[in-house]
Amino acid sequence: MRVASSAVAAVRRSKWAAMAASTWIQCASGGSYCFGVYSPTLKSSQGYDQSTLDSVAFFKDVGANIGVLSGLLISSRAAHGRTWVVHLTGSAQCFVGYLLMWLSVTGCIPRPPPALMCLYMLLAAHAQTFFNTANVVSAVENFPDSRGTVIGIMKGFLGLSGAILIQIYQTMFDGNPSSFILMLALLPTFLTLLLMPYVTVHHRNGAAVVIKAQMIEAKALGESSCHERTRLMEDNRGAPEEQTYDRVAADRTCAQHDPTAPNKLACGSGHELSSGDLILPQRGENFSITQAMSTCDFWLLFLAMACGMGSGLATVNNISQIGGSLGYTNLETSTLVSLWSIWNFLGRFGSGYMSDYFLRRKGWARPLFIALTLAVMSVGHAVISTGLPGSLYVGSVLVGICYGSQWSLMPSITSELFGLRHFGTIFNTIAIASPFGSYILSVRVVGYIYDMESSTSSSGTHDCIGHHCFMLSFLIMASCSLFGTVVALILFGRTRRFYEQVVYAKLQSYVQ
Repeated sequence: MRVASSAVAAVRRSKWAAMAASTWIQCASGGSYCFGVYSPTLKSSQGYDQSTLDSVAFFKDVGANIGVLSGLLISSRAAHGRTWVVHLTGSAQCFVGYLLMWLSVTGCIPRPPPALMCLYMLLAAHAQTFFNTANVVSAVENFPDSRGTVIGIMKGFLGLSGAILIQIYQTMFDGNPSSFILMLALLPTFLTLLLMPYVTVHHRNGAAVVIKAQMIEAKALGESSCHERTRLMEDNRGAPEEQTYDRVAADRTCAQHDPTAPNKLACGSGHELSSGDLILPQRGENFSITQAMSTCDFWLLFLAMACGMGSGLATVNNISQIGGSLGYTNLETSTLVSLWSIWNFLGRFGSGYMSDYFLRRKGWARPLFIALTLAVMSVGHAVISTGLPGSLYVGSVLVGICYGSQWSLMPSITSELFGLRHFGTIFNTIAIASPFGSYILSVRVVGYIYDMESSTSSSGTHDCIGHHCFMLSFLIMASCSLFGTVVALILFGRTRRFYEQVVYAKLQSYVQ
């Protein structure tokens, strides 16, 4: 009996048990993806126009995507290695935020001003970042050699949680969206409290040793060949000033061929080092958040995510109104929201697995996959803009898959470029790009154009009917996604050699 009990206890404390518990928590954490289900009730009960509703949706996006506080908490000494602290903080926010929203919608408390409702939404959605950060960081540190796949699983089930929650709602509370808001307050909270003791970190800093060795080897190979060229150039020059000029040129050439060199100077400026220059870690080493923000790689990734995640969020936030303007029924729009979660899951899991596969087999850099998905996303936005029969179904499939892909690829790239020590803080900081892009595209573009079109109608309401309500908005978002593709290709060009000579070599050492 003691042996059996010990075996059961060992399984419960294993990294596989942590993975399973994290997955279950993720399955219930995606309340922010269900906004399209209860947004009509929120709009009618509070008397909002579309711009005000989009403002509430913007604060949902801010809460669900700005996870800097959860990253700082999990990196702090007080919580380092104890993810239950992060889970507990998220549970409290989830319960309080959604409960206050439910009390407002049902009239149990006086109707709050829009600013206060935005605060409720911010608090409820912000809980998602605490659940997500704790689960993703523990998964990456437990399975460092398969980070793309495990991030895809964690992010995938988070995206799929919207469909899971909607199915529970349609089974138990169909036709009563206010009860759905109450369910969002209770289910994630109590499930997390039940499972958070099993989510623990069993592997820490192991990957750093291997990747550090690969960086040293790649750097040594690059420096040896460059120094040989420098010696040959000096042998062929007679004058000392000519030798000095050639040595500087050779050093600059060496820096260009070093896969880790562009991060030694802020934005890889390429000038000679002086006492005032900012010295940064090499790619793959452990960056602090301030060091990461001093590199061009960080801001290129941020800008690409603002284009991709921002336009994706603008689509899902307005999918009910898009369906209404095109004549879809409430059941059809709820189905679209549920299907969006499925496409979101496929994009998150599929891109994580596929990027891992091609990185292991071919050494392909992950930023290439961001560029490909952004290009396909622009096609999806263009399809929705046509307003043709079935275009919303086809376009939402393309946009949903590609939007989900960004959430799997971005954390993987962040962990590879900036290390694992402050991974939670850095990837949550880059995730700020999502509400940043969503605010511009959803509130300032989609909401403004929708209200402008509806103001010309004779119905006297805030509703707009016809494909013209969103056509211009989605053409703008298609252009934005194409711009993001160009930015991602620039990041791919900057990091291609690093992935080939460092990350790919590290993965091959795991196989050997």
